[in-house]
Amino acid sequence: MSNDSLIAGVAVASWKQQRREWRNNGEYLKRIKRPSGCSIHWHGWQAAVDPLGKVAQRVAEVVKLRVELIVAAKLAGHSIDDETARWLSGLEKRMADKLAKVGLIPERGIAELGPFLDNYVAQRNDVKPATKEIWSQPIRNLRAFFGENREMASISEADAEAFKQYLIAEKLASTTVQKRLQFANTFFKAARKRKLIPTNPFEGLTAVAVLAKDRQRYITVEEIERVIAVCDPNWRTIIGLCRFGGLRCPSEVLSLRWQDVDWERGRIEVQSPKTEHHPGKDSRTIPLFAELRPYLEEAFELAPEGAVYVVGGSYRESALTAKGWRNINMRTQFERILKRANLKPWKRLFHSLRASRETELAGKFPLHVVTGWFGNSQRVAIKHYLQITDDDFERAIQGHAESGAKAVQNTVQQPAAPKSSDEQETTQAPDGTGACANSDDFMLELAGSQSGGHGIRTRNRLPGI
Repeated sequence: MSNDSLIAGVAVASWKQQRREWRNNGEYLKRIKRPSGCSIHWHGWQAAVDPLGKVAQRVAEVVKLRVELIVAAKLAGHSIDDETARWLSGLEKRMADKLAKVGLIPERGIAELGPFLDNYVAQRNDVKPATKEIWSQPIRNLRAFFGENREMASISEADAEAFKQYLIAEKLASTTVQKRLQFANTFFKAARKRKLIPTNPFEGLTAVAVLAKDRQRYITVEEIERVIAVCDPNWRTIIGLCRFGGLRCPSEVLSLRWQDVDWERGRIEVQSPKTEHHPGKDSRTIPLFAELRPYLEEAFELAPEGAVYVVGGSYRESALTAKGWRNINMRTQFERILKRANLKPWKRLFHSLRASRETELAGKFPLHVVTGWFGNSQRVAIKHYLQITDDDFERAIQGHAESGAKAVQNTVQQPAAPKSSDEQETTQAPDGTGACANSDDFMLELAGSQSGGHGIRTRNRLPGI
């Protein structure tokens, strides 16, 4: 016997039994005739109206219509319409269980908010421990607002909007509110994908994220030189890597090994723990910037025999925890250093150093090149890193920057001459002695040669070799 025949047989038997009960109870539904050829459609409809008891014809017809739409969606293999989904989300548990029993909707039993969130986090083995710790913040908010055992299917779009207002009332920054709504959307999207809820109430819910200008701070070269002047050698290396190398701290700074520094070619291979779970993002190559070279040379000379990591001491062991990288003691120590340099600590200590360097380089190199060195996207760079500096105003006032109009005029007046068929396309190296292999090599060479006046010196990659 096929599955359809079995279902039909069960439906007929169930319908006959239910009809006898309706007749005995004298309810309205006994007067509705069974459609010809009892099917899963009738079975599902019967399961839906069973718990209604004695109801008005209009209510029974609404139930019948919704079940028909659910069955049609299942047969066609597509999602139910939004209105039916909202109707399902408002069903009381008894009726929902009836529909789930005949396979029309998923079981609701395990879709309580608290247990689902715990299960979701535990199963996400593809994310870093630090990411899970960040998730704990919106999860704590969701539990506090909705309750541990709130059925996720009962959370409506109005409830989601109320949760947004709750976050705003907590005096959180607009960017923080937006981020936590995004996380909530991620959690509920996963629940819908698992067919635990009919709709995602957080879908499309956003908050206007306004970047606080007081969190952005451009750190000038003069300021960082004052800071470096009062540092010990280890901190001179740390600050040099952040401000002149643009490395993330602590993860990239403390992961840098001497074998990653290619003195001869002027390259540094930066290991990136933050993005290593993305394909091809486990590392990136940056120039050995002329401004950075003196600090690495000093660290190399002071490094003990057989040293593996550029930054010595116990910082790596302290910062690399089971929950990911942490600025353990580094922020506190950095604030002490700033105080000795008579500078007021800025809000995002290490991020501002990296953002200042990216802003600086964006004025000298194409943005796609700079973001390639920094391991972020152009959109992220523009939104969170690049800043307008006093130097931009000074150059504009003094007329050092060529206007866009003049640049266009020069392009029109001096069109590029066509290349002959046998002309080879090469790019001149910064020293004028030869051609770089490609544009990436050219940019790396150019960045390594600009300012500072330090020539490239051949040295061993590891101390003692």
